[in-house]
Amino acid sequence: MAGDGIEEGLESASSPLLPGEKSTSSSATRNQHSITPVLVCSTLVALCGSFTYGCSVGYSSPAESGIMEDLGLSVSAYSFFGSIVTIGGMVGAILSGKMADLVGRRGTMWACQIICMAGWLSIAFAKKAWCLDIGRFLVGVAIGILTYVVPVYISEITPRNLRGRFTSANQLLVCCGFAVTYFVGSIVSWRALSLIATIPSILQIVCLFFVPRVSKMAGKTRGAESDISEEAVDIREAIEILKQTSAETRTLELFQRRYAYVIIVGEGLILLQTFGGNSAVSYYLGTIFAKANVSTSSGPIIFALLQIPTSIATVLLMDSFGRRTLLMVSATTSCLCLFLVGLSFCFQESHNLKELTPILTLVGILGFGIGFTIGMSGIPWVIMAEIFPVNVKASAGSLVVLTSWASSWVVTYTFNFMLEWSSAGTFFIFTGIKLKITGRDSPSWIFQMKILPEDYQDALNKRLSETQEEEHLIQRNNESVHAQRIIRKGKLFGYHFATHYQVLAHAPVY
Repeated sequence: MAGDGIEEGLESASSPLLPGEKSTSSSATRNQHSITPVLVCSTLVALCGSFTYGCSVGYSSPAESGIMEDLGLSVSAYSFFGSIVTIGGMVGAILSGKMADLVGRRGTMWACQIICMAGWLSIAFAKKAWCLDIGRFLVGVAIGILTYVVPVYISEITPRNLRGRFTSANQLLVCCGFAVTYFVGSIVSWRALSLIATIPSILQIVCLFFVPRVSKMAGKTRGAESDISEEAVDIREAIEILKQTSAETRTLELFQRRYAYVIIVGEGLILLQTFGGNSAVSYYLGTIFAKANVSTSSGPIIFALLQIPTSIATVLLMDSFGRRTLLMVSATTSCLCLFLVGLSFCFQESHNLKELTPILTLVGILGFGIGFTIGMSGIPWVIMAEIFPVNVKASAGSLVVLTSWASSWVVTYTFNFMLEWSSAGTFFIFTGIKLKITGRDSPSWIFQMKILPEDYQDALNKRLSETQEEEHLIQRNNESVHAQRIIRKGKLFGYHFATHYQVLAHAPVY
């Protein structure tokens, strides 16, 4: 089992951080890769996990009023129910990398969907608040693992020239699940909605039996005339790396200086994503609209449906405009729209132009949803799936997912209390965070424009190579200083040493 998991958990052949130069003929070969039926079907099966994630995120808003009335929950109790999914996500994040390596990508997705079904059934038949919380926690554990394994699986089975678009489809299916949950939740009860949410889980459990393992996908997901010999060599090298290092060793390697750059990129993008208010808007959209006197039935549905064409546009525009450009446009648009929502609540609280509050809130929230989906929603996960080298991919991916869920918990748990304190102040705080993201002199603007260049794969390759050279020089210098000390001590006691130490002692010290 462990051997199968290692083979299935391999980095794809075009891993950007594996050492070695790629020839121009290899680049030409990669451009010949085409979309095959096996690639499309395998991606769709994996994306059922993304749809499940969208359902779990969108569930708490349409179910809020029904659950609070039927079970008599207070605001504090429902806030705990809404946010406990993020605690489960943290647990899932810790397990995700090692589980994906040991069990394999398919086995991990299969186990996650079984856990997710158990969670939804626990919510559907809950009579007490603790049963609700247990079910929500189990759903969180499942989607916490799926958040990591789905984009990684898709990136590993997809050729490099198609990888950006196929991995971006992850966010498209999240938005679809989000939209369907809002739409169906406005029609059926919260218990029925929980049962309906098990459908994508059942579908993926069945279809995963017909999907090949990652290690057998290279020849089936490329065109008939594609040359996969280079990928086969990289796969063999990756197997040797994983067999020669234990899980504990790979985790410790994550904190070496050579990987600092990729960790900063992954962690930085996720933190910029989560602290901008998206989790609060997604989980408690109905509450926001109710505060602003916007229809809680039609408003969330319009918001959810707009995510689908926006996600499709993002998939199509990513290769044309680039990741960095879309990230900056997304952050700027989200900032302006959050300010508009805060201004609308400011009018409501001051009783001046109070009639404009519903219109401005609706426009601001819809604009925020579109702006966030353009870039900050999916692009960080696309980059995360590609930048980590194979020997630390599991531990690095787990760290990034854990950071995402931990920061989401902070936002989702405190949001209701912040909204009761001041609706306008809450959104102005989110605006301030976004302003730090978009300001020209802000740390995150420097991060996106300097640390994350447009051709980030080549930049990461170059930075890793430079770091390895620096470490080699440091090691050489340490050996040189040590050899000089040995020779000085030897001369003191009249000993003679081999030429190796004498040559090493005269090596340049930088």
